[in-house]
Amino acid sequence: MSSQISDGPTRAAVRDRLNRVTDPELDCSIVALEYVDGIEITGHRVAVDLTLPTAWCSPAFAWMMAVDARDEVESLSTVEESRITLHEHMHETEITRGVNERLSFGEAFPDADGDVAAVRAELDEKARVARQYDAVEALLDAGLDAEAIVDLSSRDLEMDDSTNTVAVYVDDRSFAVTVPNDPIERYLHKARETALVSEPDASLFRTPEGDPIDAESFALVHRRGRLTQVNMSSQGGICDGLREARERRLEGAADD
Repeated sequence: MSSQISDGPTRAAVRDRLNRVTDPELDCSIVALEYVDGIEITGHRVAVDLTLPTAWCSPAFAWMMAVDARDEVESLSTVEESRITLHEHMHETEITRGVNERLSFGEAFPDADGDVAAVRAELDEKARVARQYDAVEALLDAGLDAEAIVDLSSRDLEMDDSTNTVAVYVDDRSFAVTVPNDPIERYLHKARETALVSEPDASLFRTPEGDPIDAESFALVHRRGRLTQVNMSSQGGICDGLREARERRLEGAADD
């Protein structure tokens, strides 16, 4: 493989891939959350250092982030191998070893109760509900009502990458509104990732349980999305505070 690769990866390319990795509890990029402490590139090998806000962050969550970071970095054609190192975590040894030795979560944590895949699926659904709230808010701001929104399918969307907008067609495509593409694309990515929107004619938006929404229950479903988003934002605020406290502690230790 190395003979087919002329140049190694750039730091920008590695960082871009890491930006696709999210904290599964917060649905926010680990780059934006400042979990990435270092990126070291040696030829076609990449080493990434991660530090989470607390030492007691769920080992399942930490595992998912480390595995996703490894897989995203190694998805670059210029990378032969990556090494992910987790720091300042109560299970840093098990997670660093397990991820880099390609073990399963069960092999790394034989005494763990439950499957990490089930945890990931639950958090993905939570993120899907929160992203749906943002997408629906964009449509409401554009003037669409509940009846129009609950009738939408992915076939009614037309992305325009040149303007970073999406045209949303309603009433049998008799007219369209234009909205920013970011909230729509983010929602679609998670809805497809959770296999909720796999057919072009399938209902675009769903209840938290995955059922189609009728116009009468639209307001209630939208409020539930708002509550989910607020909960995730609150968790993010707590993590920000813990990270800042850790940084102050480290700065104080360095000054002593």
